[in-house]
Parts: sequence; structure tokens; C-alpha cells
Amino acid sequence: MLSLATAVLGLPLVLVFYFLWTFLLLLFRQARSPLRHLPGPPSASLFMGNLQDLHDQENTGLVARWASTYGSAFVYRGFMGGHRLMLVDPVAVNYVMNRGYDYPKPDFVRDSLASMAAGYEGLLTAEGEMHRRQNQAFSAAQAKSFTPIFWEKAIRDPSTKTEDADPEPATSNALSPSALTTSFLPNPFSSFVPSKASPPFPSTVKSRLAALPTIESASAPCRLDVLPWLARATLDVIGAAGFGYAFNSLEAAAERRESESELARAFAVIFSTARKFRVMTVLQVWFPVLRNFRTENAAMRQATASMRKIGTELIEQRREPVLAETEKVAHASEKPDAIEGDRTVLGRDLLSVLIRSNVAEVPTQRMSMNEILCQISTFLAAGHETSSSSLTWTLYALSRNPAIQAKLRTELRSLPVPTGLAMDTASPTPPTVDNTDPQAAAFFERIMHLPYLDAVVRESLRLYAPITTTMRVAGADDVIPVGAPLADRHGHACPHIRVRQGDIISIPIQALNKNTDVWGPDAETFNPERWARAETDAEERARRAAVQGLWGNLMTFGGGNPVNGNRSCIGYRFALSEIKIFLYVLVRDLEFSIDPSIEIEKKVNVLTRPSVKSEPHRGNQMPLYIRRVSPLVDDGCAGVRI
Repeated sequence: MLSLATAVLGLPLVLVFYFLWTFLLLLFRQARSPLRHLPGPPSASLFMGNLQDLHDQENTGLVARWASTYGSAFVYRGFMGGHRLMLVDPVAVNYVMNRGYDYPKPDFVRDSLASMAAGYEGLLTAEGEMHRRQNQAFSAAQAKSFTPIFWEKAIRDPSTKTEDADPEPATSNALSPSALTTSFLPNPFSSFVPSKASPPFPSTVKSRLAALPTIESASAPCRLDVLPWLARATLDVIGAAGFGYAFNSLEAAAERRESESELARAFAVIFSTARKFRVMTVLQVWFPVLRNFRTENAAMRQATASMRKIGTELIEQRREPVLAETEKVAHASEKPDAIEGDRTVLGRDLLSVLIRSNVAEVPTQRMSMNEILCQISTFLAAGHETSSSSLTWTLYALSRNPAIQAKLRTELRSLPVPTGLAMDTASPTPPTVDNTDPQAAAFFERIMHLPYLDAVVRESLRLYAPITTTMRVAGADDVIPVGAPLADRHGHACPHIRVRQGDIISIPIQALNKNTDVWGPDAETFNPERWARAETDAEERARRAAVQGLWGNLMTFGGGNPVNGNRSCIGYRFALSEIKIFLYVLVRDLEFSIDPSIEIEKKVNVLTRPSVKSEPHRGNQMPLYIRRVSPLVDDGCAGVRI
């Protein structure tokens, strides 16, 4: 009894000693960090440092101002005055980003991503050998096989029942007044009626459109929050392309159903919970023992269980066909791991590739069942919100620049739609695209190489990167090279930057994409022409060459090569194809504009989303005006209804 009482009384003392000792070690490590010698802004708060100021940096241009004052590598303060390195120097950024396993994500970042991706074994959170094995399971060659899925989802009229749709009866199937045919497909926004996720149409616009039942009403624009609808469309895409799952998110919302698929609801709960900031999360960074006492609410536990249950069912459904296909290919003396994207639907989704990895002949290349389950939620998290955000910001940029939008539309209309792909307005469903159709393949390939469309996408991803900042932590003491010597706080020249194990490094992706030293004095301007200019301007090409981004000298998708330990985006080709297909469908026949009095802000919480400054209570939104432009009379399309 005495020993029990002693233990009970001694436990608080042990806890106090642990927290005090851990806290003192943290302060001691921070005091010894070589980063303390670098210049930087003064700390605004003892507890929060400069973090509060950085929260709104995308709207204030704070990092660019700091860089102009303190140089291309400086320190800012984190929690309890900790020194954090901010790198805007391209040479230093390339060094860190090209050494993904030496500079992994900090634990608190991985914890947040693990909550979002339902585990630590997904591509977003895996490190070292596990990440290397998973990286080898993906092939960029799949991107082309997904374009038919992008096309089918882009031209789909969500008000129309499909064979795979949920049979639940809709409470309403009313069409928006703009539900009119365009030159080759139904208005992609034809059924986007008001819902819980998008603001109602203004009563004046609604009454005016209701009074114009004829086709002339198409000239009157409708105001619509495009953000949630693009998110639904890209969710449907990643469901089909990722693992052959029909979310039917567009149809459910357009028909005003109260519920979407179970998996969609589960993912929404997990992702929204992961976005929330908690003081406990901060304390867990300092005191790792607290990570053992995480609690989950009932909704989070139920959502995680639903995601694992459905994921397991999907894997089991796909395993036998994939095994049978693998055996058939092996008997035919073909490469067992080949992706048969051009021959069978089994090769057109990423889950099939994961299962092939799970049954690979080489044991070191196999993924566990739990790893595959983590990848399913990772595909959802990384595969649809980033694309919908990019599409939303691109439409915003085009709305602000009508001349650029008109020029893009002219180029899009110069590429006629093949007869087999055009949406026949007399048919209730979009055409099913044959993945082996050479005419369709050639058409999609031409979309990918439209020069002005490519320039618009590049410029949008430069100015509106979905992920604006990434963080790394030094895995060991190291020396980071710089493009030019730096001056420390004492005025001494530093030919490099010394870091100690545990030092945190911030890579401001958006600030790098708008660096005037690389992109010129108009770096803040949306100007797709700069991409054509670079082809003839050797000096501009040389400036951009300093940035070793994965794509287009941009840091939007990360840096370097994703195979050699770099944490760049392995799905960037998937995203680019999806974005270009959707823009072709939308901008070709629809005109987007915005109320010039509206000020759009960037709100960063995992991803960068738009918000109306005067309406913070409405959360993330992008209200645009949409109207049908004059249809093409002779564009070579079948089923045209003028």
C-alpha cells in the first residue's frame, strides 16, 4: 500500500521533471543552433515568434519583404523563439529539395498529414526505404491512359442519371436556367443548382433568367461559386482513376441529395479534422511523449473505420482480376509489371498498380496491405483538392484577364472535337471513350500540346500554387551551399549555411515562384506570354535555369527528380492532364467573369483556397459569373444543336 501511495505521489514529480528537462533541452539546442548567427526579422511574440505574421503571408507578401531586407536566406522565429531557416536562394533550395531523405518533413508536419491521409505509410508521410519502395510502384506512363476519364467527367451533365449512379431518389432535379446546349456538349454547369455548399443565385438574376426561357437567356450570366463544384468533379475523377470507385459527387449535389457516398463522407470528416489547429499539436512537437495520448472523437473514429472498410473491399474486389491478368501476361512472356492501360480497364486505375506491387515477384518491391490502404486516402487527399484548387484559381485569373481568356478560347476552338467524343445532346449520357481509339488518343495529345493553353496553365500554377510552403528538418549536421555569399548578423561573409540536426527549414514555394530575380519585375502579374518569351530570350532562360523545379522551373510540384529520394509530386502529369482537359471543355464554350468590386484573398490551411474578403463568414468560395458564348456553327462535331 505504501509503495502504491509513493508511486501515485511521485508520478506528478516525474512528469514535472520530464517536461522541465525536455523544455530545457529544447532551449539549449536552440541556443546552440548555428542559425542564430543569420539575420532575420525580430520576434513578434515570445510564444509564437513570427508565426502569427506568417499566417497571412500570401496576402501581405511578407516573405518577399523579408527577403528584400535580410537577403535570400534568413531566420525567423518559431515557437518559444526557435530559429527557423527561410530559404529563397535557388541554389540552397535545390540542395535541400534534392535530398529528400536527408531533409525529411518535420514530425509535426507528418503528424498532420498522417491525420489527413489516415496513416504514416502513405506517400505523403512515408520516409526512407518505405518511400523509395512506394515511389518505384508508380509510372508516369499512366497519365495518358487516364485522359478518357478526365474527358468523360468534364463533359458529364450531372443532372442525368447514369448506370452507376446511386438509385436513391432525388428530391429535386430542377435545372439551372442556363441548362442549354453549346456547340458540342451540354453546358458543364447546367445542373449546378443552389445547394448547401454554394450560395444561392441572387434573386434578381434568378428572376431575370426565369423570365427568359428561350435560348437567348444564355447570354445572361449566372453567378456561381465554382469552388465546391470543381472539387466535386475532381473527386469523381480521382475515384474513377484512382481505384475505380464511383463517388457520384456531382450527381448527388446537383440533385440536392442530403448524402453522398459513404467514402466521400468519411474522407470529408478526416480531412476537415486534419485542418484544425490545436494547442496540443504544438505541445506534441516539444514533448513527444504526448503523442501517445492522442484522442479521436467518435466521428473521426467512425470515418477512419469506414475508409479502411471500403478500402479493404476495393482491394479484395480488384485482387483476383489483377492476379489473373498478371498470370496471363506472364504466360504470354510479357513483362509482368507492365501497365496494360491501353488494353484493359484494370490498368487505368492506380489501385491496380498498387496491387501489382503487392504481388510483385521481388519481395523488396511489395507493399503491405496497410500501405495500400494508406495510399487510397493519400490519392483522395492529394489527387482532388489540389486539382480543384488549381482549376479554381485558373478560372479566377482568366476572369480578371478577359483578353487572355478570349485568346485562349480562340486556340481551344481551333482544335475540333472528333465525332466520337462530341456529346450528342439527344443522348442522356456522355460518350464512353475507347482507350484504344487512335483518333481519341491523338485528340487528347493535341490538347496537351496546345501552346497557349500550356502557357496559361504554367502561369496559373506559378502564381497560384496549391501548396504555398513546405518544411524540412535537417536529419544531421550539414553545410548548405548558396548562390552568393551571405552576411551574418555581425556583417561577416558566409560562403554557406551551417545547420545542426533538428533545425527546421522553410521553403516558401509561392515566394520562389514570384521571385523577381528569376521572373522579372512583372513577377506578380498573370502573363502567359512570358513562357513564349523565354523561348527566344536567352537571358531569361538562364535566370530560370537556377530553379531546378520538377516542371517548368517552378517549385509548384517540388524540385528535382521524384525517383532519387526527392519529395516532389509523382502525380504531376496526372494533374496537368486533368487541368488541361477540364479547361478545354469549360473555356471553349463558357465565358467566366467576376464582379470587379470583389476582393479575393488566399486562405492557407493545408492548401491555398480563395475567400471573399468582405464575406469571411462564408468560408472558402470563388463566386464567378458564367455565360455561354456564341456557339461554333462549323466545328466538325456530330450532334451539334445550335
